[in-house]
Amino acid sequence: MVKKPLNHTAHNGDFLVATLQNKTLESYEQNLQYLLNYIKNSKAQLIVAPELCLTNFDYENFEEASAFYERALPELLTLIDEQIVVLTMSIKEDEKFFNRAVVIHQQKIVHQQDKHKLFKLGDEEKYFAVGDKNQIKKFKINNITYAILICFELRFKELWKQIEGADVILIPARWGKSRQIHLETLSRALGIMNQCFVVVSNSADEDMALASAIIAPWGEVYADETLELIEKNINLKEVRRVRRLINVEQDSPQ
Repeated sequence: MVKKPLNHTAHNGDFLVATLQNKTLESYEQNLQYLLNYIKNSKAQLIVAPELCLTNFDYENFEEASAFYERALPELLTLIDEQIVVLTMSIKEDEKFFNRAVVIHQQKIVHQQDKHKLFKLGDEEKYFAVGDKNQIKKFKINNITYAILICFELRFKELWKQIEGADVILIPARWGKSRQIHLETLSRALGIMNQCFVVVSNSADEDMALASAIIAPWGEVYADETLELIEKNINLKEVRRVRRLINVEQDSPQ
């Protein structure tokens, strides 16, 4: 399939961002086709999907879930060229399972990191191994600096410190409904404190918080709980403008 060429995000820092806010479908294959179809038809240059968007936390079929990601990954790599797509997947290595965020661009994985802070209330530590904290770091694509926090990791201030200075922070999540205000408050505060864009992608399942959003460096929130996907143009000039206006890298004069 030949896709229309996308504007290169390095040219002017102005590009279309999409965050998905969809429900988990009945089968892994349906979830994959939903994601593939959106990528094929979207003009968005950056797409973020909810945590474990293809399988959910299907602990009863954990081996099958991990095997499905191995099958799905080649299809995603073949399809994704100039776009940047971010999702997490269950990966099995050395008899251990990791919840791994992957960033796909130009038909290859350009960044990956394993979830370091596992959510004990969801029994994650019973199934997943703890990822290396040092993998949580900034990375560049097209001269734009990105970083990722996976769901529960958003709560930890030491991880905020590790990604300080990123232009765009991506948060694939499966965050519970009862803690919706926490997700909204923390993600907005992260954008304001780091003076950057924050893109949150959270599931719309019945027990989930929704709250997917694109948050600007000044704290404006673009969100809509009625939509399965949220798209918005962002411009990296806004990051530079806010950082010039309020310089938090230097001590204020006495």
